[in-house]
Amino acid sequence: MAKKNNVKNKASEADHLETTPKLNRKTYKKELLKLQIELCKLQEWVKAKQKRIIVVFEGRDAAGKGGIIKRITERVSPRVFRVVALPAPSDREKSQLYMQRYITQFPSGGEVVIFDRSWYNRAGVERVMGFCTDRDYERFIREVPGFEDFVIDAGIILIKYWIEVSNEEQETRFLQRIEDPTKQWKLSPMDLESRRRWYDYSRARDAMLEASDVPHSPWYIVRSNDKRRARLNCITHLLSLIYYEEIPYKPVKLPKRSGKGKYDDEAEMEGRNYKPDKF
Repeated sequence: MAKKNNVKNKASEADHLETTPKLNRKTYKKELLKLQIELCKLQEWVKAKQKRIIVVFEGRDAAGKGGIIKRITERVSPRVFRVVALPAPSDREKSQLYMQRYITQFPSGGEVVIFDRSWYNRAGVERVMGFCTDRDYERFIREVPGFEDFVIDAGIILIKYWIEVSNEEQETRFLQRIEDPTKQWKLSPMDLESRRRWYDYSRARDAMLEASDVPHSPWYIVRSNDKRRARLNCITHLLSLIYYEEIPYKPVKLPKRSGKGKYDDEAEMEGRNYKPDKF
């Protein structure tokens, strides 16, 4: 009976989300700014306490991973919040331990590393597209919980998000990318193939979650049909998982310009090769 009720509750929640209007821009901007201020506070805490944090983002193509990551990093320092989006492995990297090229990107003290796709490529695109052997895939699925246990035991905060987009919404976004010159660069042959293989990717997702959604390193699922709500919900949840403290801000005073060595420095720039002003 409990299981049936749970299924019913999930269905009701899904129905509610389908009928919920998309968040208006004014409300979105207002709430996003509040969250970004909190991210700045988190940044100062990470630096002061020399914390190490990894945030993994996975999901289908056009799910909205990049948009969430952009809003997280928009107002913080790239020297603290570092985004890692690795290209396909080189021949040298293919000869290494699979996790090796990811480990080299792990944070030092005072850093937050955001993986825009991660070692879970092996459970997703590599599995579906045949870029790894069955043996390699099975080894990964078997060993990844232990690997993440090792990472967490080393004192790194590890947070994993799966960004979930519906079939209909992914199709809409792909069509937008085809038509919009500013988004066409986002559409690769691999993206088009992923669209064709929707159910293969669904099965790969299901198997990945079954194997690696474990108590010490759970997956958090973010619904992303409404991009604005997804961004706010994800950042809110991320902040709730890290027990940071606000580091007191030490007021600074802007010093006066020294008159020592004074000269007409503006005149020295006259006649230089300034670019034409069009605006």
